[in-house]
Amino acid sequence: MFNDIGPLELVTIIVLAVLVFGPDKLPKVIQDVMRTIRKIREFSENAKQDIRQELGPEFKDFEFEDLNPKTFVRKHLDSDDLGLKEIRNGFDLKKEMAEVTDAVHSRESEAPSSGSSGGRVDMTKKPEEPGKQDRPPFDADAT
Repeated sequence: MFNDIGPLELVTIIVLAVLVFGPDKLPKVIQDVMRTIRKIREFSENAKQDIRQELGPEFKDFEFEDLNPKTFVRKHLDSDDLGLKEIRNGFDLKKEMAEVTDAVHSRESEAPSSGSSGGRVDMTKKPEEPGKQDRPPFDADAT
């Protein structure tokens, strides 16, 4: 419940409580706070039980923590119903990266041999313009 409170913050809260309530009233205040927390937890558990009873037997394993989106997604993605573990285990990242690397290196080794000037592009030449008789390609999506 109070996992994110550090030791310095805890000491500060204790010192403030002693200053505000005084050493005589502090034990009574702590008891009242603890009693209130217990009542709230009891009320919460009773409400959960009532909701589970109203939902019926098909929701007997329903957990309210599953309503948190992060927990819900994690629970359903970790189940074997979708086969995601098989997909995850079947995907070999090193093998895929090696294939991509080989493809890139083979393309690089082929590119210089195809060019007449040793892989350099002559920027002074103008690209050839299509002839007047050549028709542009037909694009069915554009019409």
